[in-house]
Amino acid sequence: MTKTLKSKRQIDVLCKVLAYIVLIFACIIVLAPFSIVVATSLQTYADSVKVPFKFFRGYFNFEYYGEILSDKDIYRGLMNTLIVVVPIMFIGTFMSALSAFAFAKIRFKGKVAMFTTLMFSMMLPGIITMVPAYVIYDMLGFTDTFVPLMLPNAFGTAACVFYLRQYFKGFPDELIEASELDGLSKFGSFTRIILPLSKPAIVAQLILWFIAGYNDYFGPMLYLNTKEKYTLQLILHLMTGSAESRWPKIMSASVIIMIPVLLIYLFCQKYFIEGITMSGIKE
Repeated sequence: MTKTLKSKRQIDVLCKVLAYIVLIFACIIVLAPFSIVVATSLQTYADSVKVPFKFFRGYFNFEYYGEILSDKDIYRGLMNTLIVVVPIMFIGTFMSALSAFAFAKIRFKGKVAMFTTLMFSMMLPGIITMVPAYVIYDMLGFTDTFVPLMLPNAFGTAACVFYLRQYFKGFPDELIEASELDGLSKFGSFTRIILPLSKPAIVAQLILWFIAGYNDYFGPMLYLNTKEKYTLQLILHLMTGSAESRWPKIMSASVIIMIPVLLIYLFCQKYFIEGITMSGIKE
């Protein structure tokens, strides 16, 4: 029996070692491109194009960071990005949560069919609706405006509804029934009971929504034609397409653009991780 326990412990240790090796390898794959971006941003242009590439050449060059921070296009792009993302981030998450509450806690005819249809819509590639959506917005005169970037998500998204529905199903039905006995309506139960208890899940969705909107390139590229309306991703693309493009400057801009996302995740990671781990698939 002692030998059996010893062999079992050895197997457990071996499994943990293999797991850590895989995780370390995965971290290297993820962090390697990021480290190259940071290293390049701190070099001169002449050193950045030398072969072989070196992460550290004995100095730090912050010249290009100064150029980016003094570039008015960056600030205008940031403001345009926040205008497009932040209002719809809150409105869309609220609408998704409202729909998720209905699917999770309210009985009505056709609920299963409607939810199945909603899930089926997640399987359709967005490229399928790209042309008809552009034609419609062009006919309405909304091209070169922020409307096509904001309106579609103002009513929520299927992925957000699915995620929050699974989270809401973890709450006992007795909680809703007790609140209704106290005089609350369905909407009152949703706003006063469910939403406060779902703070981790809501924050997780807000973070994911912000990251998706903040990094969106294809939508602004498709609908925006005026430079004054460009978002950050389009401003960054202008740098890569210029005849005088300098890779350290582009990498410096990339690092600066990443900072808001990293700060948001840093301060909200507690809620983000809790919301993801507690969402579980519950039926």
